[in-house]
Amino acid sequence: MNDTIPKEVIQCLQRNFNIFAWTRQDLEGIDPNIITHHLKINPDAKSVKQKKRHFGPEKDKIIQVKVDKLIEAGHIEKIQFPGWLSNVVLVSKTGGNWRMCIDFRDLNKVCPKDFYPLPRIDQLMDFISECELLSMMDASQGYHQIMLALENRKKVSFITSAGTFCYVAMPFGLKNTGATYQRLMDKIFYPQIGRNTEVYIDDMLVKSKEARNHVADLEETFVVLRKYRLRLNPGKCAFGV
Repeated sequence: MNDTIPKEVIQCLQRNFNIFAWTRQDLEGIDPNIITHHLKINPDAKSVKQKKRHFGPEKDKIIQVKVDKLIEAGHIEKIQFPGWLSNVVLVSKTGGNWRMCIDFRDLNKVCPKDFYPLPRIDQLMDFISECELLSMMDASQGYHQIMLALENRKKVSFITSAGTFCYVAMPFGLKNTGATYQRLMDKIFYPQIGRNTEVYIDDMLVKSKEARNHVADLEETFVVLRKYRLRLNPGKCAFGV
């Protein structure tokens, strides 16, 4: 393997620093004309408004901080008269941190499954087995970079002690969002998939059979990311491995 490749990869990343989301404000989002998530609900389904769960003062503060950040980023907004209403769930993470999720179970039950195919992990492993150099990339808050259809937003609502809110961006945990994301990836990376790129929902893999081609393969991928305003999480990427 050419010993200069890692240095060249670093230089490539320096040239393309703006494909990373260093702050929430860096997340421009995918143009809705390219893709928007549409919620499909069985026509005979009756809306469900979950009764608010009670959290202690400490967890209420945690929830409020996370809600404020989502509002600041433009991912959610306050709403009156929601069509459906779901509860917040706090999930503990390592290091004493918390992840805020939404309990969309009632809504998900009445949404027919989108059977858009996802890649098979074992096949992806076969596709990269003979590659000399790889770069693994993760989209920053990938789901939130896709907008939710305007007519669906009142249905994708949740309640906290501070009021009721609805998602403007596509949330994690909602049925069929993975299929929507994969559909986007297959569309924008179509010329590269199988040749120098593989995608699995919001995870992207740039592969090079010969290490000397890796920078060119990365540059080609970065052009696509920039064109569609898709930003990467700098803390969850590994380049030139």
